[in-house]
Order: sequence, then structure tokens, then C-alpha cells
Amino acid sequence: MLKITSRENPKLKLARKVRDGRVKDLIFIEGLRLAEEVGRSDLLTEEIFVAESFDKNERSALLLQSFQQKSIAINEVSDRLLQTIADTKTSPGIVLICRQPPTDKLHFEAGFSIKFGQLPIVVLLHQINNPSNLGAILRTAEAVNVSGIIVSSNSADVFSPKSLRASMGAGFRLNLWTNADFEEISVWSREQNLITTAADINAEKTYTEIDWKLPRLLIFGSEAHGLSNESRAKITEQLVIPMDNRVESLNLAVSCGIILFEAKRQAKF
Repeated sequence: MLKITSRENPKLKLARKVRDGRVKDLIFIEGLRLAEEVGRSDLLTEEIFVAESFDKNERSALLLQSFQQKSIAINEVSDRLLQTIADTKTSPGIVLICRQPPTDKLHFEAGFSIKFGQLPIVVLLHQINNPSNLGAILRTAEAVNVSGIIVSSNSADVFSPKSLRASMGAGFRLNLWTNADFEEISVWSREQNLITTAADINAEKTYTEIDWKLPRLLIFGSEAHGLSNESRAKITEQLVIPMDNRVESLNLAVSCGIILFEAKRQAKF
């Protein structure tokens, strides 16, 4: 391992910039579980920082060995220095700086197809502001095996530290199109013969009455404002999640989970 002893080391300065989202195409990854997800993915790792107190048990030792076999340098720092780059209050002891996977439209289309065994659903997250909600939805989407995820412009960053922790690395594996324009998405979905679908409190059909075996673009709007009237005018089919006790709405990630697992249930039959 390479030893770093100064807070002003260029590698640590870079890590802080990446953590704060100030370096394009690099992502900040913290924690053993996410580091293991990186090891199982195709992400290119630029730097690894390990605290002196990082638990060198068999699990972590195997992980570090796998990175060393790929000729990736591992930097050892004091616990105090690692905390200067950490995104968490008490760092779990390992930080990775990796190359962001491509998430432009071209790469998304190259990897897009509705395969046997996949849900024929593309999820569109339109102006989702909460990174924890965004990450939780990505994790759920991976769990039900959706055909793709589109994240519109003016949304939270899929690869921010908070999103990554909530998604548990789902963003490393899902077919993603980010920073997408809503109009361009609408045109693309028509070309793919996807039925645009969204939740609406005034809808007549419940989410269980929708035929989820048909290819769909399932749209979720922002937590605070939902979808605009202009956007809603472009929705082909709307649904409602019935609720009791005068509850008006659910957390966005919860709503998404309810709908996607109903779609998965229908797909099994």
C-alpha cells in the first residue's frame, strides 16, 4: 500500500472534489458493501483509500487483493485523514474513486431491448429531487428487473454518494439514460410503442387493474409537485393506489415499489 500522510496530498484533494460533485465523469464510493459491488462490476477504479483501522478480515482482505490483482494502487491513510474526504459522519474505512459509466441516450439505446424474463417497463423519473428516494427507486427497479431507467434533467444525481448508498450499487448495473429532456423521452417512447403510464389521484383504474404485461413507460414526477398539467396531457393511461384513513399520498419510493411489484406479480402469470 502507498502511505499518504498530508491532508494537502493531491489525491485527497481530488477525492474531496469528486465527493462534492465537482469533477465530471468521476464518482465517489464509500463503504465495504459498495466497494464489493464495484469489484463485481465493470467500473474502472482510479483510486482506493483505506483507513489504518480498516478491518482486515477475510472479506475485506479478499476485496483488496482483487483490486491489487487489477494493478489498482491502494492508498493507506490515518483515520483522521480519511474522515477529511468521507461523506459520512463516521467513515466505514474505505473510499473508491471510479469512472462514471456512460448514461447518455446513445449508450442507453445500444443496451435497450425488452428481453424474456424482464419486466416490459421503462421507469422515467422526472425531476426527482431527493437522492435517497432516487436511489431507493433504482434498487427496487433492479429487484424487479425493469428494462431500463430514464432520469430527466433537473433531477438528483444518480451517482451522488447519497443516491449510491440508497441504491446499493444498482446504478452500476442498470441501463440508464440520465439528464434526459422530457420531450425527447416522449418521442422516444412513441417510437418504442411504450404506453405512457402515471399515477393520478383522480384516475379511475387502480394499479392492480392495469395490464403490466404490455410494454410501458412508467412515469413518476417530483416529490413536491408531481407532473405538470402539460406533462399529464401526454399520458395515455393513469392509475391510482387506493388509500384509507384520508391519506392523500405516499412516499415516492414506496409508491414506485407497490406498482413495480404488482407488475412483477402479473408477469409471473
